Amino acid sequence: MLKKFDFTNTPIVDVVNEILVDAAKRGASDIHFDPHMDYMLIRIRIDGDLLDYAEVPNNIKDYLITRVKTISKMNITETRRPQDGAIKTTLEGIELDLRVSSLPVINGEKIVIRILDYSMSLEGLEELGFSEDNYKKLLEMISVPNGIILVTGATGTGKSTTVYSILQYLNKSTTNIITVEDPIEMDIKGINQVQVNSQIGLTFASALRSILRQDPNIIMIGEIRDNETAKIAVRASITGHLVLSTVHTNNSLNTIERLIDMEVPKYLLASALEGIVSQKLARRLCPHCMEKRATTDYEKEIFKAALGKEVNEIYEAEGCEHCHNGYSGRIAIQEVLLINQQIRDALAENVSKEELRDMVYGSNVTTLLQDGLNKVIEGKTTFGEVIKLIALDDDDKISNNMFLRAAISNSKKAVIEQDVKRDFKNIETTTSEQITNIEMNPTGEPIETMEIEQL
Repeated sequence: MLKKFDFTNTPIVDVVNEILVDAAKRGASDIHFDPHMDYMLIRIRIDGDLLDYAEVPNNIKDYLITRVKTISKMNITETRRPQDGAIKTTLEGIELDLRVSSLPVINGEKIVIRILDYSMSLEGLEELGFSEDNYKKLLEMISVPNGIILVTGATGTGKSTTVYSILQYLNKSTTNIITVEDPIEMDIKGINQVQVNSQIGLTFASALRSILRQDPNIIMIGEIRDNETAKIAVRASITGHLVLSTVHTNNSLNTIERLIDMEVPKYLLASALEGIVSQKLARRLCPHCMEKRATTDYEKEIFKAALGKEVNEIYEAEGCEHCHNGYSGRIAIQEVLLINQQIRDALAENVSKEELRDMVYGSNVTTLLQDGLNKVIEGKTTFGEVIKLIALDDDDKISNNMFLRAAISNSKKAVIEQDVKRDFKNIETTTSEQITNIEMNPTGEPIETMEIEQL
């Protein structure tokens, strides 16, 4: 049920503050202000899903957008071009660090506010959900004095959280750590952080050239976006520096291929690359209401083929007052590749993609699918969540297995049907609640019993 605000009697400043505080308390990662023809729809993203939150009348929406742009230090008179801003404040005892983006669309300006949460980074590497084997590999790769380590994944998969956790682990008084970021998402004491500013020519590449003259031990590059940055980063890693960075790729093999496509010489890549951490985020099962159920035939086939295990029971989401449809928070699913000498030799010798694939996944690598399924067995997430996240072509151990591909395809159909049924049930429940909240006035007309409804 949508939240309702009394825009007539409540100052717009208080409305915006309440939206920010409420979204933060609910654990939202983003707030969307979507302009429509007749109104503005506010949506919040919780555990990866966008949920309708409130509707704003057209005669109010411009005031609301102006307030958001003002406190994020944007130009309120500029409505035809995209803008970026930031908000740092404390409301009702909650410290808020927000990134704001505006985009002109057909019905006005769309505003998106990203709520930055550093709690996971501050808790340490051991709290990021790595399996015991993957955690040991990660510690081994970040213990080397020089080389390049890449954290990969799509937007919003927790790459920055992982990188910042690694930096916190490596942050010692005896080391000089310098980062170049766009934007700087977390201010870390003891680390020198550089903000990219392309308008004055301060790009990733130009900043890196200057950083190399600052006697760094460890360099963190917010993202490798182009060929020049990739080449400088790799060369920096072979001249005695440990380099951390992120790339938008799906898995370990795709990451190596992307760097080669960026014209990084294979002989340099062979000597520089130390490890790759690929990750996705799955919704975490609520510990208060999760229940065991028997696995289906398709699920048994997938567990058997991917893990070599007979799994007869797994946990399923139910839903309670402590969670959202059976889920509370998110957990990372990871693939960690520690580069060995065989892979280095293969890169230097320019072997084919098929041979490189065999070497990468023939080594001791737990794929994203395998790590996800193990977390299903542990009761950390659900089978449906893992199957929705993993693309068939991204996992070598299933891409050429037609029997397993068919089983996963059938499981995905079942998951979609289950989600549709759950959504339909939620719609029915909401409709029933709305009916019970309507009374008849003396004239026989229905009236709302509450002025403000909480979701």
